[in-house]
Amino acid sequence: MSTLRSFAEAVIRRLPERLQPMVRWRFIKFGVVGASGTVVNVAVLYLAQEYLFSWIVDFHDRLNYSIALAITVATISNFYWNRRLTWRDRRHEVHHSALFLFSKYVMAAGLAIVLQSLLTKWLALYMHYLLANVLAIAVSSVCNFVANDRMTFRRRRAKIEADTAAHTPPNDIHDKP
Repeated sequence: MSTLRSFAEAVIRRLPERLQPMVRWRFIKFGVVGASGTVVNVAVLYLAQEYLFSWIVDFHDRLNYSIALAITVATISNFYWNRRLTWRDRRHEVHHSALFLFSKYVMAAGLAIVLQSLLTKWLALYMHYLLANVLAIAVSSVCNFVANDRMTFRRRRAKIEADTAAHTPPNDIHDKP
C-alpha cells in the first residue's frame, strides 16, 4: 500500500502547484462520495424515467422531470456524505445549521447541476440517456468540488495562515549570508 501511496504522491508532485491540493486525499474522498451519488442519481433517473413518470408520454418532458428528481436526491445524499466524510475536519469551524450549509452547498453546486443537466440533455440526443448522464456527472464533478471546497466548506483565513505557517520549513542556517 505504501508503494501505491508513494507513486500517487510522485504523480501529484509533478502537477502544477495550484492543482496539487485539489487532487490530494480530500478529492479522493469527494470522488468516492460522488461515485455513490452517481449510483443514486442513475438509479433514481432510471426508476423515474421508466416507472414513476411513465405516464408522461413525451420522452423529453419525462426526462426533464426524471433528471430533476435524480439530481435532487443525489444532491441531498452527496451533501450528507461530503459533510460527514470529505470536509469532516472543517465541521468544527462552521457554526451554521445544516439547512444553511445545504443552501450554500446547492448554490455552490448550482453551476455543476446546470452543467450536468444541459450536458445530459445534449448527449442524450446522441447516446443512451443513462450513459449521457454518467458522462455529464464526470465533467461537472470537478466544478462541483472546487465550488464546494472554496465556498461551502471553506477554511477560515486565520486557520489557513496558521496551517501555512506550521508547514513552512524553517530557514536553513546555511542559506543565510
